[in-house]
Amino acid sequence: QVQLVESGGGSVQPGGSLRLSCAASGDADSRNCMAWFRRAPGKEREGVASLYLHITNTYYADSVKDRFTISRDNANNTLYLHMNNLKPEDTGMYYCAAKYAYGYSDCRPLGSYTDWGQGTQVTVSS
Repeated sequence: QVQLVESGGGSVQPGGSLRLSCAASGDADSRNCMAWFRRAPGKEREGVASLYLHITNTYYADSVKDRFTISRDNANNTLYLHMNNLKPEDTGMYYCAAKYAYGYSDCRPLGSYTDWGQGTQVTVSS
């Protein structure tokens, strides 16, 4: 079992930046795919970005391309989401997730993941 704990959320003005963190513990080495999802009020969960650890392959939703960057500190088993040029539509609860993927094509921010964090709130407002 893997435990995931997110942090780094907060309130920021449009155009601002935030860095989310997701600390993984437990049997984290058994998971080779990690991702960020978000859920805005009244909307369905949306995949934001994913990272396939073996070859550091990344995938981004069109809505966040060129603004968000997913990365991982392997030494500390921590996943990051660097968010720049934030927009009001980026507001939502952000969740970290992990799973075992059968190749990089199986590591997308969609479908089912086996492990989830509790979420961290991001609010973008002027």
